[in-house]
Amino acid sequence: MHSTERPMGGQGGGTQRKVTPLTGFQGDTVWAPSILPHSTLSTLSHHPQPHFGRKMESKVSEGGLNVTLTIRLLMHGKEVGSIIGKKGETVKKMREESGARINISEGNCPERIVTITGPTDAIFKAFAMIAYKFEEDIINSMSNSPATSKPPVTLRLVVPASQCGSLIGKGGSKIKEIRESTGAQVQVAGDMLPNSTERAVTISGTPDAIIQCVKQICVVMLESPPKGATIPYRPKPASTPVIFAGGQAYTIQGQYAIPHPDLTKLHQLAMQQTPFPPLGQTNPAFPGLDASPPASTHELTIPNDLIGCIIGRQGTKINEIRQMSGAQIKIANATEGSSERQITITGTPANISLAQYLINARLTSEVTGMGAL
Repeated sequence: MHSTERPMGGQGGGTQRKVTPLTGFQGDTVWAPSILPHSTLSTLSHHPQPHFGRKMESKVSEGGLNVTLTIRLLMHGKEVGSIIGKKGETVKKMREESGARINISEGNCPERIVTITGPTDAIFKAFAMIAYKFEEDIINSMSNSPATSKPPVTLRLVVPASQCGSLIGKGGSKIKEIRESTGAQVQVAGDMLPNSTERAVTISGTPDAIIQCVKQICVVMLESPPKGATIPYRPKPASTPVIFAGGQAYTIQGQYAIPHPDLTKLHQLAMQQTPFPPLGQTNPAFPGLDASPPASTHELTIPNDLIGCIIGRQGTKINEIRQMSGAQIKIANATEGSSERQITITGTPANISLAQYLINARLTSEVTGMGAL
């Protein structure tokens, strides 16, 4: 460990808690979560409930955070360009100097995912290099502008929604502790990223504050592994019309229906976890056991002139969205003087995420002139 890093949970370790070994991974895991010890990634696809307490115990307790992690960052195109550099020179230098693997998602999307994998010290070095590069960009842009106060460096992490509770802590205690001890601002998004079970965690501050903040977030992630399935966020260029057939999701591209595995997984997850079973139906495998996650509510507003494409003729479209997502969806009546209508979606995170995706897909197809589908 570098001398600047404090041992986790050792004598005089300040407010940081002892890192406990990871055991008791709940539920079937479909995807490798964003932040997870690397030694477990290969076991996830074979064992629905891996127990990795023993293997990691010595590593964690002896050397603080001596494990391999994967952290995902969400970046805009301009930020990605800065990280890649001319002919890829900047990212090549970052890879060589940090020892971390840095991968950037393909595509011409406005947003890209940057994946950083490696031992924790390599990840922290890579984060430091990215934070200092962004600070350099801010300083360069300020030399051409009259602004006098320097804006903070901002990074967005992508974190499984099931881990966000641990990151926030009881009554916001953990996130408050991280803010106070690092000096960085940390915000956890209230909504999941589209078509996924992940949330954006925004960190802003000086590069040094950001690095300390990332270290503390990693400790929390290791102490509280994700629960259940994690469907990773994948930026999309633009949403396209969606159809479901035989439990599979397809997107319409031209005259063809293309299978969409991410949406299919979200659809299946939504169907498994719906908190509103059809009347008279119970779960025969687990009599008396309620395995459904608690229902939550999400609200959004839609312009009056677009509400028709969501409802469809005699309510066909909205009923289809209800059926596909497993969510309860209520559309408020029009109020005088308002040009918008309120939509309330109730269900599990998977239900809500899928309903939101389908509503957005309807809006996009209407606006782009494909509303006939």
